[in-house]
Amino acid sequence: MKASPLAYWIVLPLLVLIWAIGAWYLDSALLPSPLAVFHTLRQAVQSGELQYHLLITLRRVAYSFVFAMALGTLVGLWMGRSALVNALLDPLLVLLLNLPALVVIILLYVWFGLVEVAAVMAVVINKIPNVAVTMREGARSLDFRLEQMARVYRFTPGQRLRHVWMPQLFPYFMAATRGGLALIWKIVLVVELLGRSDGIGFQLHMAFQIFDVASLLAYSLAFIAVVQLIELMILQPMERRASRWRSVGDRHHA
Repeated sequence: MKASPLAYWIVLPLLVLIWAIGAWYLDSALLPSPLAVFHTLRQAVQSGELQYHLLITLRRVAYSFVFAMALGTLVGLWMGRSALVNALLDPLLVLLLNLPALVVIILLYVWFGLVEVAAVMAVVINKIPNVAVTMREGARSLDFRLEQMARVYRFTPGQRLRHVWMPQLFPYFMAATRGGLALIWKIVLVVELLGRSDGIGFQLHMAFQIFDVASLLAYSLAFIAVVQLIELMILQPMERRASRWRSVGDRHHA
């Protein structure tokens, strides 16, 4: 069950109130007040710095997400439908799942230099195994009776994809999507912190260098707000639509 938008209006003011009380009680630069952070955020918006770095980070997230989901979905479906391919690729998949993201990032920067391609590749390589594992399970769960029905009625490949595979695979795809975004956000920030000269991760690194906690919180909160908007405006409506689709199908089968 997903949290309703109303919950945000209840929880967020409570968190801000606790934050304000804690900042007032400690009276330390290490925990600036919400007003101080808002002032820093407003300055970053007025100067254009926030928009500039936020858009760069979102672009890297978008590229990484598209490539990771496309490749991971293809690999996962291939492994789920072929025992031979699964036997060959499973050891590599396990290796990549257990390889720390930091190691992949550093190696790609060493091999290719501190360039944009290395940054995106590092995120994609770290995410593909998770998508592949989820989609492999989805491919394994496909109902063979629906496959037989599609062959009997001579479905075209397009009809089979739309009416047989997509309804069954969509929950797995959504799980991979939500898990993918949650992981990609974090890895992109690390990639930017270690080897890029722009983006939210780079700004967090610069703020850390001078112990500017207000800037750390301002940029972090702006980024979190964008992530939450994507969750509320894109991912949750997609999931609700998919749930209605499946419930209608279940009623028809009943």
